Amino acid sequence: MNPSLQLSQFDYHLPSELIAQTPAATRSGSRLLHLDARSALHDRLFTDLPSLLRPHDLLVLNNTQVIKARLRGHKDSGGKVEILVERITGPTTALAHVKASKSPKAGTRLRIDDAFTIEVAGRQDELFELEFPARVLDLLERHGATPLPPYITHEAQAQDEERYQTVYAQAPGAVAAPTAGLHFDQPMLDALVAQGIQHAFVTLHVGAGTFQPVRVEDLSQHQMHAERYVVPQAVVRQIEEARRQGGRVIAVGTTSVRALESAAAQAGCADDPLEGDTRLFITPGYRFSYVDALITNFHLPRSTLMMLVSALAGMEPIRRAYAHAVQSRYRFFSYGDAMFIESPKP
Repeated sequence: MNPSLQLSQFDYHLPSELIAQTPAATRSGSRLLHLDARSALHDRLFTDLPSLLRPHDLLVLNNTQVIKARLRGHKDSGGKVEILVERITGPTTALAHVKASKSPKAGTRLRIDDAFTIEVAGRQDELFELEFPARVLDLLERHGATPLPPYITHEAQAQDEERYQTVYAQAPGAVAAPTAGLHFDQPMLDALVAQGIQHAFVTLHVGAGTFQPVRVEDLSQHQMHAERYVVPQAVVRQIEEARRQGGRVIAVGTTSVRALESAAAQAGCADDPLEGDTRLFITPGYRFSYVDALITNFHLPRSTLMMLVSALAGMEPIRRAYAHAVQSRYRFFSYGDAMFIESPKP
């Protein structure tokens, strides 16, 4: 990492009214800001994406599924608690954030929805180890709520259960959506295949840490949160084939970037999936192994994701792109508009 990088270099002013509170009327109905390989900006629509892709390009999408990770209940003492499951660690166990007037100690029982009781088994740093009375996924599906990001001000509704989930979600485990994928509907995916553009799936279970602010000015001191990823060897072979045929590897979302680049460090390992916990922190100066271009939403000021897109496109082009997006009234964050970023030509 460049030791001179400072948090303040990734700040920008965002009027609060530009933070999208609801999704576009249709999945592919958003705008698309195109930052091309010459660092020029183009205002487009997301439905223009097929015209920007070429035969043999490979789209890599994150097929994680958002779980209903938010639970509300009370302690035996009567105090209210709010639980956000961060990671399922076994059939009946999970790590979670627990918000209460006093932090619960090991042995504390948490009553949820007057339906079941969770026991606090211990603690790992900021997270609590929880023991559920039955399969965690089943109980969350019946009693949990979709965990919308902190900047969305309404409680999760039926529309959010559908739209805060990609159409290709298959692997339950995320507590935040891989939001670049929310723009894709099945007709667009089918049209891209018909156009000779392939797609592949990786998995990275997005954690609540994605919304945590960076708390140090000197970025070399930042500790990245961990997220679980899986990249099948078949996807590595698809990448190699796309490159052989002159295609580009286009990550759909920063989570796909982190999965792919984490897997690149393991490349050459047998036929097993490339998987593990990643704390990969991508900042300007990083050399990408697999990713040539990125489809992404707009990111929070001073966030690690602003640093990632600046690493791919360059700090000045990203500053210019975000200033243009604010001036042009693009919609920001999870339910907002998209960008298509091509890595600059050398």
